[in-house]
Amino acid sequence: MSKPLAWVGEELQSLKEAGLYNNIRTIGSPQGAWLQVDGQRVLNFCSNNYLGLANHPRLLQAAQKAMDEFGMGPAAVRSIAGTMDLHFELDRRIAAFKGVEAAVTFQSGFTANLGVIPALVGKEDVIFSDELNHASIIDGSRLSGASIVRYAHCDAGDLRMQLASERSKYRRALVITDGVFSMDGDVAPLADIYEETHSAEALLMVDDAHGEGVLGKGGRGIVDHFELHGKVDVEVGTFSKAFGVVGGVAAGDAKIVEWLRQRGRPFLFSSAMTAPDVGACIAAIDLLEESTKLVERLWTNTEFFKKELKTMGFDTAHSTTPITPVMLGDAKLAQDFSRELFEAGVFAMAIKFPTVARDKARIRVMISAAHSTDDLEQGLHAFSEVGRKLGVIQ
Repeated sequence: MSKPLAWVGEELQSLKEAGLYNNIRTIGSPQGAWLQVDGQRVLNFCSNNYLGLANHPRLLQAAQKAMDEFGMGPAAVRSIAGTMDLHFELDRRIAAFKGVEAAVTFQSGFTANLGVIPALVGKEDVIFSDELNHASIIDGSRLSGASIVRYAHCDAGDLRMQLASERSKYRRALVITDGVFSMDGDVAPLADIYEETHSAEALLMVDDAHGEGVLGKGGRGIVDHFELHGKVDVEVGTFSKAFGVVGGVAAGDAKIVEWLRQRGRPFLFSSAMTAPDVGACIAAIDLLEESTKLVERLWTNTEFFKKELKTMGFDTAHSTTPITPVMLGDAKLAQDFSRELFEAGVFAMAIKFPTVARDKARIRVMISAAHSTDDLEQGLHAFSEVGRKLGVIQ
């Protein structure tokens, strides 16, 4: 008699043989330019901690103050008994920071997409989605029940053709794009996408998870970067990357935000963000509103590191942001490269299928304002040594 779970072991073994098994390392220190990983002190090129805020003293103090005043867990969903003064303050502050009419916060950027998309479209509607959009957009689109039409990556011309072919068949249409694409580091041509969306009388949604704190004036994001205020219907974002905490947000048109408070399922059916997290998020906004220095430092580090990598002969694809993919192609090579880097004191994980296409394995380097020039030079030296050892560069 066959065992009903035998297939799981077989699939796991297949992943290992194909070089696709995720060996998850554990961190024993706060996030920063350097980490304790599996008991070893290593230079951190993995985290989404763009501005170095994840362990910032002011965020820690704000979290402690919020916990002292409001306790730990919210003990309820926001629509019943889980909305505290702090939640509405964060909603107001992030809306003002991004220059939109209103905002509503969720437990994460992932749940924000799961809440927003099914609330805006359903079975009678259609979604036009960039073919490389994040998994949370893909899952939210599937949950909505709407038809899904994919358009070529960052190609407003192909979007135009898809809209012309399919838009009239449906009641409502929603165009969705990532702002900054998390694996390749390229930026969506949002102004061109807006023009096509507006002409087709469709709603426009952008996931700005990797643009907030990075693009725009003082890190206000991709809509600010392209000066499209009032033209993008809804921006989804996260507090887990540049803001250094955790949580998600949907921001934009006030009526959409009001509707999400009524029909956004994670808002209605999952407990609210904890008070310490909310307090820390507000402190992160304070820091970004006070100074642009961290954002400027992030870009100085990015430009230096990318230039040096390219000079060595590494392929960084189409990235124009701090996300710096080092393209290797083969998953096994990417794993070997990551392991050699770790032995050299650099923590940079291999990214492979299913996160990226099977032939697009890479090392994804995440640059931070927390890195010093010495840190970056040490990392570059390790990449040079490992690249030559494995025959990736000459």
